[in-house]
Amino acid sequence: MKFFAGIFLSLLLVACTAPSVITQPTTAKPHPASLAQVNNGAIYQPGSAKLLFEEPVARYVGDTLIVTIEENLATANKTNTSSSRTGSYSMTNSGASSLHLPTALEQLLNASPSGSSSNKSDGKGETSNTNTFKGTLAVTVVETLPNGNLVVGGEKRVNVNGEINNLRLTGVVNPKDIKAGNTISSTRIADARIEQVGEGVIADANTIAWLLRFFLSVLPL
Repeated sequence: MKFFAGIFLSLLLVACTAPSVITQPTTAKPHPASLAQVNNGAIYQPGSAKLLFEEPVARYVGDTLIVTIEENLATANKTNTSSSRTGSYSMTNSGASSLHLPTALEQLLNASPSGSSSNKSDGKGETSNTNTFKGTLAVTVVETLPNGNLVVGGEKRVNVNGEINNLRLTGVVNPKDIKAGNTISSTRIADARIEQVGEGVIADANTIAWLLRFFLSVLPL
């Protein structure tokens, strides 16, 4: 019984944990050099060429690249709705007096009913969200695509007095966007996944307890 209870609690904790946005490796080692080096007698060898008048930039698996994180996201939504509807009716009937009917019935037939209705609805809503994320992170080329683009990934872990800060980034880089100093802006990275996760007492204090998250997920309101 205790075994099944432990499994249930483990599954419950996993279900209440926010999923990571990072779905690919964050590092890779360079491919080992080929033992057989082809030498055609020329001074220039494509397999080991190093340009003299060009700054080295990331090209191959295992090369590093500096990413300047400069994300500024701002969204705003404002709505105003207004609707109104009015209606009225009236009816006159005075022809029953010539029939010499009883007084009560004559008054009923000679009644002139009227009425009116109105309906008005006003709604207003406004939402705004602003996020700023700045920093630098060294990433590694984990794969080279057939078109020359580079799949990169990197992770940084900083531990200060027991508080661990994890910064992860993955994405696809076009080598043409790499600037001087072997750097690139995060705004130029395609399919970017940037994640900052904290571990420690402060991070736990900012997290809703797992049991409360469970009840919030199943309650109808």
